[in-house]
Amino acid sequence: MQNSLQKIDTFLQKHHVLTLATTKDGVLSACNLFYAFDSEKTSFVVASSDDTTHIEHIKANSKVAGTVVLETKIVGKIEGVQFRGDFLLLEDDGLKKLYLKKFPYALAMNPKLWQIKVDYFKLTDNTLGFGKKIIWTNASL
Repeated sequence: MQNSLQKIDTFLQKHHVLTLATTKDGVLSACNLFYAFDSEKTSFVVASSDDTTHIEHIKANSKVAGTVVLETKIVGKIEGVQFRGDFLLLEDDGLKKLYLKKFPYALAMNPKLWQIKVDYFKLTDNTLGFGKKIIWTNASL
């Protein structure tokens, strides 16, 4: 299982934008967010202000889903991660430092930071073979 998370982490460290899906009262929303990822805490860190639709949604329903993909038309190079988790106000100073190290210009903006605590990943990686999928779940949750 740990090897699976390492492959997912390797992919996520090469990218910096995720697509997030939220819902509230049957209304769906999607947005793109810059992220930093910590594999030990299986968490994304993102910045967002309270006046966005996705933050309005997570205040009512913290369960989220999302993706990170490599954009390519070459079938043999297709890679992407799907994830599910809980979207929470960030309270971990280590994760805050991780985000600000990756995006130092954000410090000047003093952003409100959030944590997505992931409990499920599915990595599709055609570089390992057509349609190869690696699943990781947090069994302790």
